[in-house]
Amino acid sequence: MTYLNWGVLDALDGAAFRKAYPYPWVNPTGALTEEGRAALMASMPEMGLFTKMFGVARNYGQEPHDRYELLDRKGLPLSGSWRDFHTELSSPRYRAFIARMFDRKDFVIRFQWQYAVRGCSVSPHCDGLRKIGSQLFYFNDPTDWDAAWGGATLVLDDEGKLDYRSAPDFGAFAGEIPAQSLGNTSFIFARGDHAWHGVRPLASPEGKVRRLFSVVIDRKKPLGERLKEHVLKAFKPARPA
Repeated sequence: MTYLNWGVLDALDGAAFRKAYPYPWVNPTGALTEEGRAALMASMPEMGLFTKMFGVARNYGQEPHDRYELLDRKGLPLSGSWRDFHTELSSPRYRAFIARMFDRKDFVIRFQWQYAVRGCSVSPHCDGLRKIGSQLFYFNDPTDWDAAWGGATLVLDDEGKLDYRSAPDFGAFAGEIPAQSLGNTSFIFARGDHAWHGVRPLASPEGKVRRLFSVVIDRKKPLGERLKEHVLKAFKPARPA
């Protein structure tokens, strides 16, 4: 079984993506194979593995991004489908796709899941300087989620006027474009000083969960910094038994 739908991904135009307004973004449908997506949806990580990230202070006075979060790590109990999907996302072919879209070769990839429930939101923000961009995969269908409950990632247009080190509300933006986020949809975007995005508070019924998986593309740390971390780790005293 394959998970990434290369017919869709290979057809994406990297130059057009990088020229998109108000910042580089694209919202393809069908980025996963139907069979692969069904297998992933049938074996999503259990909520008990997640950390509740509610009320966590953010920089610049921005409102907390309430959610349940799961960071990929060694030994995480994942289904065979999710392990195989991670293998595809770590492959030279996927790395070449990211390099083509972002016009970058020096990057590292990490994975995380985010689940959200009634009242959760993502206040307007630009991602941290470490990031190059992200690809989000959405895991809700119209059968389990009503678009009227919210959950769409919003592309926010500040007309190049707002400082990313600030805390605007949704009303501060000249426009917003909701990404399609139900069914087999994905959202790819680049980090920038005006790459504002967010999600309005969810109005879902109790017990309904909004689910997404993120491929985060980070800048590779300089060699000197990586060597320093390696040395510090090698000489870190062992914890007492």
